[in-house]
Amino acid sequence: MADEQKDQFADKREMDAAAFSQAAYVLDQARQNLGDADLCERALKYNQLLWSIIQADVAKEDNDLPEELKANLMSLSIFVDKQTSKGLSDPTEELFDSLIGINLNISEGLLESDT
Repeated sequence: MADEQKDQFADKREMDAAAFSQAAYVLDQARQNLGDADLCERALKYNQLLWSIIQADVAKEDNDLPEELKANLMSLSIFVDKQTSKGLSDPTEELFDSLIGINLNISEGLLESDT
């Protein structure tokens, strides 16, 4: 099944962009329903899982991204971790907006640099 999903995308950048876009969508659904604590928690944890994968990928010795980009991604992932912790106890529209914005900016950047 994972191979089937991979075949839907032209390359890894497109697949990564779709993952960030999907996480932004899930967060937006929660932002629109802040009273649903379960939905907010699931959305935040889903997003945190994505960022945990990014952290692990950036930390690999064979990751050939430029050092500055790796450092920026690691800083963003730490910010996401902190925001997630805050959001689990006090979900706010502003908190979700910041996470959504980060994910959409990265998704758009991945797609733009692919052209």
